Amino acid sequence: MLIGPPGCGKSTFATQWPASWRVSLDTYRLLATDTEYDQSATVAVQIQDLILDARLSRALTTIVDATNLHTHVRAGLLARARYWQRPTTAVLFNTPLATVEEQNAARDHDRMVPQHVVRQLHKLLPTTQLRDEGFTTVHLASDTATAR
Repeated sequence: MLIGPPGCGKSTFATQWPASWRVSLDTYRLLATDTEYDQSATVAVQIQDLILDARLSRALTTIVDATNLHTHVRAGLLARARYWQRPTTAVLFNTPLATVEEQNAARDHDRMVPQHVVRQLHKLLPTTQLRDEGFTTVHLASDTATAR
């Protein structure tokens, strides 16, 4: 599970693995609404959950590419992994706010998230509680090698 605010590099990080491994809320929002950041597209979460269950039931490596900043969202995803008896890894993108804002501003207009939303989400970055939440492994994205 990738965890971080919009513009921190989660989707870029995820591209080092096969596209079939990636479960991306942005992609499902885009398919449903023609925009990646329309939070009213709750169908995107339903699509994510269907694909996640399909992959986890087959023990396929899966990368959840979404902000995953809210504790209740992570708890739901962790519950799915526990149901299918799969290990979980959190990759935390603790990217400084200035870098996140700069990268978000450089996005195509249709992918840019409003600055106030980026700032609100950045404040939700977890610190030490990820292991306590139930993750098998926790990594900082800044410490992970980019090689597979």
